[in-house]
Amino acid sequence: MRNLFLRYTLHSDFIIYTIRVLIGFLIGYPLFVSFPQYSVSWTLISIILVISPQENESKKIAIDRAKSNFIGSAIGLSLYFVPIQQLYAMVIGILASLITCKVLNIIAVARTSMVALIIVYLHEQESRSYFAALDRFGCVCLGCLIGLSVILSTRNIILKLRKRYIF
Repeated sequence: MRNLFLRYTLHSDFIIYTIRVLIGFLIGYPLFVSFPQYSVSWTLISIILVISPQENESKKIAIDRAKSNFIGSAIGLSLYFVPIQQLYAMVIGILASLITCKVLNIIAVARTSMVALIIVYLHEQESRSYFAALDRFGCVCLGCLIGLSVILSTRNIILKLRKRYIF
């Protein structure tokens, strides 16, 4: 019975995705609680954005989403130092995100880049502090690294278990 359960569980993208999301959340949540002075809520969101429900391409998608998040965050942070109106900065940021993702051949995850751009840029404009931009950038990047680590570590475990429990 246990072997049958493992056999079907290890081949269910939904179950694997659920486990990964829970692991990522359980890693990120203590950070959220421990560091209320930082924007760690964006770490949790980034963890969830990086983890993919498609098991067959989870490693590639996770890496691409992490790259995309870094791109958007970096663009959002850099726009803080450009003295132009918010609307123009956002349009430039969106275009820069799309072009960068296209050049790096990760256009399929460009939405993640634009979300990260908006997260970092809008908050820094509200607070008028580059520290807020660095805070969001760091928290988004930390979430990407955690999500990517969850994908990579669970992928190896799942592959080993699949080999062991395939009949």
